[in-house]
Amino acid sequence: MSGPTEVFSAADLAGDCEVFRRMSPPARLCIFGDPVAHSASPPMQNAALREHGLPFQYVRIRVAPEELPHALVNLAKADFLGANLTIPHKQAALTFLDEVSREARLMGAINTVAVRDGKLHGFNTDGPGFAAAIREEFGTDLGSLRVLILGGAGGAGRAITVQCALEGSPSMIVANRSPEKGEALAGEMKRDLGKEVSSISLDPAALLKAVASSDLIINATPLGMKTGDPSPLPEAVENALTERHMVYDTIYSGGTTALLKQASKAGAKSASGLSMLLHQGAKAFEIWFGKPAPLETMRAALKQAS
Repeated sequence: MSGPTEVFSAADLAGDCEVFRRMSPPARLCIFGDPVAHSASPPMQNAALREHGLPFQYVRIRVAPEELPHALVNLAKADFLGANLTIPHKQAALTFLDEVSREARLMGAINTVAVRDGKLHGFNTDGPGFAAAIREEFGTDLGSLRVLILGGAGGAGRAITVQCALEGSPSMIVANRSPEKGEALAGEMKRDLGKEVSSISLDPAALLKAVASSDLIINATPLGMKTGDPSPLPEAVENALTERHMVYDTIYSGGTTALLKQASKAGAKSASGLSMLLHQGAKAFEIWFGKPAPLETMRAALKQAS
């Protein structure tokens, strides 16, 4: 088994890939990212593999943006079963795969790759993982909630917005520094899914109105990843949070974020992104192996690693 924080390189995937075949057990799954040393996916997925008695392991591979096309091709050559993708590869990977699911196309990103008969199949489990996390944390479905997605036009935020649309959320508002991105996404949702999405800026006045008309507030911005980051909700908006609100912060590292502190102060229900990480990982496992993921085993491994 590789070390708990060991990171391999894209060069290790080239050539005969003996570094992965000689490992005990051999590496057959991985995560591509840049950076990737921080990823909590390996302990979670390795716990699932052990639980099912599968003789493989899951490793981290640092892949720079320019290395992605060859690294993906080399997955099949190295006998890998699949991979997860994180920043900065989720959008770029769409160009390099043989097949892409409808949901991943709508979300504009790939976070899970399965190698089947030498071909690369792309999926996005961020959206379904988020929906499962909301059910677990708040005991309700997205289809019954009016949602405000901070940073909802890009990255994980776009996947969340699409998932809310797919599940029939009665109201969807995306707030971005660049409202044009939100407006472009709103146009796509109307065209492709027949769903109405409103786009606003992160202006306090617009946010005050949006918070008042929403049930669930989601942070899909990077704010909270670094210690000392401010909340994506400015102080002028903080008092709009009430105990009736639900607040979900997709950030899962670094302790309690400023947004979660605001939610606690208001008496709102709140949760961090650890449950989304868990459920998207479980759905990736099910894509690779066609069997239920051992959710509680994966949860315990995540808690131990975080």
